[in-house]
Amino acid sequence: MKGANYRVVLDACVLANQGVCDLFLRLAERPRIYSPKWSRRILDETTRTHKERLKWPDELANHWQSEVEKHFPEALVDMADCLEPILVNDPKDRHVLATSIRAGASTIVTFNLRDFAPDSLVPWNIHAVHPADYLITLHTISPDVVVAKLGDMARDRNLSAEAYLAKLAKSVPAFASQVAQAVGWNLPLPNRP
Repeated sequence: MKGANYRVVLDACVLANQGVCDLFLRLAERPRIYSPKWSRRILDETTRTHKERLKWPDELANHWQSEVEKHFPEALVDMADCLEPILVNDPKDRHVLATSIRAGASTIVTFNLRDFAPDSLVPWNIHAVHPADYLITLHTISPDVVVAKLGDMARDRNLSAEAYLAKLAKSVPAFASQVAQAVGWNLPLPNRP
C-alpha cells in the first residue's frame, strides 16, 4: 500500500493520549498505512506520563509499554542520543528530533509543535505536524482503512463509530470533522461555556 513504509516518529505526548495513540497504532497494523518510530526514551517518557500525570497504576503503564515493544519491535530506534548536541530545537525534545534523523523519518507527529521550530528542522528535511493533521493525511491516503479501524475501536468500547469519533474530536477535532463529513455523520457540537 502506498505510504505503508513512510516512517513517522510519534512523540510521547501522542502516545500518552489513549484514544489518539490507539488509532495511530491500529493504523500501523495490517493493512499498515505508515511505519511508526520511537526511541526507548520516548516510550519511557510516555510511561512516566501515564503514571505521574494520568495516574495509571504502575502495572498498567508498564504493561502498555511492554505490549507496544512486543507488537512493534521494528519501531524502536536506538543510538540517536549522539546527535542531540548539534540540534537546536527545544532542548527537552532534541531526543525526538534525533530519533527522527536516526530513523530516516521526515515527519514528527506531536501536540508540542512549539518545541520544533521549522528553522530547527529544515537542515534535516523534517517537519513536525499536529496529530490531527497527520491523521487527515492518513485518511486522505486510505479513507476505507481509517474508517474501518475507527469502527473496530468503537466496537471494542461498545460504542457506535460516530460516538467514538465524537470522543476523539476532543483531541483531534479537525480530523474528526473531516471523517464525519466524508461519511455523512453528525458529530455533537462541543459544549461551550
